[in-house]
Amino acid sequence: MARKTHCLGALRIGTAFAALTATAPLVAQVADAPPVEAAEISDVDEGNAIVVTARRREENLLDVPIAVTAYSGEQLEMQGALDITDISDTTPNVTLEASRGTNSTLTAFIRGVGQQDPVAGFEAGVGIYLDDIYLNRPQAALLDIYDVERIEVLRGPQGTLYGRNTIGGAVKYVTRRLPDEPSARIRATLGTYKHADLVVGLSTPITDSFRVGGTVARLSRDGFGENLTTGLDNYNRDIWAGRLAAELDAGDAVEFRIAGDYTEDRSDPRGGHRLIPGLVSGTPVLKDVFDSRGGLLDPEQKVKAGGVSAHLDIEMSDALTLRSISAWRADESGSPIDFDALPAVDLDVPAVYKNEQLSQEIQLVYDDGTLAGILGGYYLDANAETIFDVRLPNTVTALTFGDVDTKTFAVFADATYDLSDRLSVSLGGRYTWDERTSDILRQVFIGGGSPFFGGGGTLIALQSDFTGAADFEEFTPRASISFKPTPDHNLYASYSKGFKGGGFDPRGVSVAAPDADGDGVVEDEEIFDFMSFEPETVDSYEIGWKASLLDRRLNISLAAFHADYKDVQVPGSVGTVINGQQTFIGVTTNAGKARFQGIEFEGAARLAEDFAAAGDSLGFNWALGYINADYKQFIDARGIDVADEREIQNTPEWTASGTLNYGTPVGAGMLNFISTLSYRSKVHQFELPTPMLDQAGYALWDASIVWTSDDDKWSVGLHGKNLTDKEYIVSGYNFLRQNPDTGEFILPDGSPGFSPTLGAEGVLTAYYGAPRQVYLTVGLNF
Repeated sequence: MARKTHCLGALRIGTAFAALTATAPLVAQVADAPPVEAAEISDVDEGNAIVVTARRREENLLDVPIAVTAYSGEQLEMQGALDITDISDTTPNVTLEASRGTNSTLTAFIRGVGQQDPVAGFEAGVGIYLDDIYLNRPQAALLDIYDVERIEVLRGPQGTLYGRNTIGGAVKYVTRRLPDEPSARIRATLGTYKHADLVVGLSTPITDSFRVGGTVARLSRDGFGENLTTGLDNYNRDIWAGRLAAELDAGDAVEFRIAGDYTEDRSDPRGGHRLIPGLVSGTPVLKDVFDSRGGLLDPEQKVKAGGVSAHLDIEMSDALTLRSISAWRADESGSPIDFDALPAVDLDVPAVYKNEQLSQEIQLVYDDGTLAGILGGYYLDANAETIFDVRLPNTVTALTFGDVDTKTFAVFADATYDLSDRLSVSLGGRYTWDERTSDILRQVFIGGGSPFFGGGGTLIALQSDFTGAADFEEFTPRASISFKPTPDHNLYASYSKGFKGGGFDPRGVSVAAPDADGDGVVEDEEIFDFMSFEPETVDSYEIGWKASLLDRRLNISLAAFHADYKDVQVPGSVGTVINGQQTFIGVTTNAGKARFQGIEFEGAARLAEDFAAAGDSLGFNWALGYINADYKQFIDARGIDVADEREIQNTPEWTASGTLNYGTPVGAGMLNFISTLSYRSKVHQFELPTPMLDQAGYALWDASIVWTSDDDKWSVGLHGKNLTDKEYIVSGYNFLRQNPDTGEFILPDGSPGFSPTLGAEGVLTAYYGAPRQVYLTVGLNF
């Protein structure tokens, strides 16, 4: 059930359920080489069984009917991972990338579900978690990899255990816990493009039960290109970051951890690459895709983000644990986004994002060996502000201000009962109440920018002054059954329902609301309906098989899934003319219906040992994802069902990767040669096909050579990313007139050609994935 009211606050169902199968890259225990570890791996080795806590309790991975791929901190270091997007290449049916025009805003899609619009008012479809703290907004969520224990990717709805807006899945970033002994970790990196990173971590026990520690990271790199107008680097990296933690063990029954983190990103503005010449100026296309010409420098490009959290575990009995997770987080971003990527003002967007959140979660975790489960409650109080100008030719500026308050409360339960040694059933559910309030202001200025960004423009029109509130509530159940014919095989099936709440288009223009009933008056109800959008839901089904074969030399996971997606939210903006003035308008639709069907096949094999030299080994890991993602109904602005002409954005049909890891003893350590080849098929940036901007299928080749001492104190690694220097588009902007059925670029009369819908020069601007990089990393632990 979903309810919407005009002035009551809103209630939203921000969640789904953690059903859905498949496993992580099960471990390929390659001799002395670091294993490719699985979700939340502990160091417990029960006859080589993999122990995980993906359902927030220790279980053998084979027993867990959840789709989870995870990477240990050691594995990420071995492969030279730089940030959270690096894991996207080797995780099936997953897309993680920097949002267009930004350095640290994350766009995430899993199994066709996600959100690439970072403006306040739109909710993510994939939940991002830092130490079990849900990050309510995507700004500053593109997390750099340092001081990390593991990263987990849970595919499919995960709302039962991991909360709101995880209808596509969840990504968990887990930082390293403090050791019991004094320790120091130093990691230094030097590479191409003057790449220079230094990460230093120190920790020490104060008493037998109290420990403190911290890590500081300096991450820097010159740009891959240059802004030829401003002289600044383009795609550079200039980051300071740090984390502090204190841990207390009060007896055998109480564990308390308080932690804080802060990141400041002063990387230069990320400029896009024009794919067409200027339609008025004739400015040619630049040869280097990493160069740009945008002249906008307002506001200062800077991202500040941080927070504090407290985790408390009280063991009330051998079977029952009380857990509390409390957190406060805030971030602020200044982003000058030059859509047209030209020196003159044509479509320039200075933007500021401000986010703040307070959350509290309480859990009761129970496990008596036969019955295991969790009962909990979750509360979130969050505010998100987005302020931006849209500066057009002839000194016309449209200021948009969006302020969104969200209050969420949820209660949830999830339990697994072993009917026998071979058969178990799981049942869970979450009930969520969401209250959403939005203030949206749109003003038009002439003669310069808006006063908010220091401009001297004169106010000439008020296009929106809207306040709306809505309540949403929903129950989202999940269920699964697992059958183990032998201890090394698990067959399972699951069902889960996911929900993402509705809201109000932060770029909506209330004066453009239609007279829906034709009575000659646009009433408040019609404006409300025009500015708002409905919740979306998904019903997911999955069957799978996990197995550990050949004396655990081969681990595999095979899963097939089917999802029915209803009222799919598709945010966007288009150029238009209101009262004779060119402007833009937010157009967010509940497209209708979509269906996702696919297969995921992951595995790890120990191919050989002691075959070329004593103590050597060869392992192979793979991941294969296939998804058939189609709209079944998509009603466009003309009232026509164009489902056959629309695509699911940021969702390649095929994703695949293979990693070979050969390890051989050298001196007092192990030398590993690691090579990964990954492939992604064609990706559409938007629902309507966009020529030149949609990315054809491509492959990337990464390789590493890493020596690690036997006592794990020293490591030296040489890493190469995108060794073939492949150019590939990850995001972009388009404000050219298109045929609404084919996507072909057209002139106003419908004939082929380029014609702008916003600005004068035409906007078809692309952002690219990183070029070839080579860097040397040295690590020291003591």
